[in-house]
Amino acid sequence: MEARTELRARDADQTAARRPRGRPKTASDDAKRAEILTEARATFHELGYGGTTMDLVAARCRISKQTLYRLFSSKTELFMAIIARHRASMLALPRDPEENLPLDRALEQIFMIDIDEAAERDREAFIHLIVSEAQQFPEMAALLRTYGAEQSRQMLADWLHLQQKRGLIEIVDAISGARMLMNMIFGAMISHPGKLNDWPDRETRLRHLRQCIAIFVAGVQPHRKPR
Repeated sequence: MEARTELRARDADQTAARRPRGRPKTASDDAKRAEILTEARATFHELGYGGTTMDLVAARCRISKQTLYRLFSSKTELFMAIIARHRASMLALPRDPEENLPLDRALEQIFMIDIDEAAERDREAFIHLIVSEAQQFPEMAALLRTYGAEQSRQMLADWLHLQQKRGLIEIVDAISGARMLMNMIFGAMISHPGKLNDWPDRETRLRHLRQCIAIFVAGVQPHRKPR
């Protein structure tokens, strides 16, 4: 009887060893990363970049420091991941290369100009954090510039270049066009800390943003060759 029990236990161990375990662990790690990023972002908002430590993030996430460092090797890497998530809240890129929307409508979706107020406040809160602490922590501003603004501009330029290849627009310098668009849209969309919001209401600002897009679209319309 004891021999049969040991044999069944050994067979069970061998079966478990053969069972693929990568997918559940990956799914679990992805879910854990998402939870950590949510808590870490809230901690950065509350305590600032300097006041946030990996030990504190681990404690607030109720995980071991070993688990946190396995998923994010440093505070810098953790903040880079938060920037990547923030970038996705600023620009809906990349997009389906076969998308067939009118150019103005596609740009409205890319810049997410009509997101709800809660998402808008969250987006501004992160920008205010960067602006208020960038002078004290230059490395934080450098991360945002490299992994936020510059990557966002390149992604938008790539999209504009694709529209040019499709014959939908004419643009000499896609990077310059991307910079122009981002300056117009984000300049009106994002309020800066310490400055009064000069928009009487959200609808007025929304009309302005659509006008900015309309002016850009009109400027890149392909020129029709005379017959």
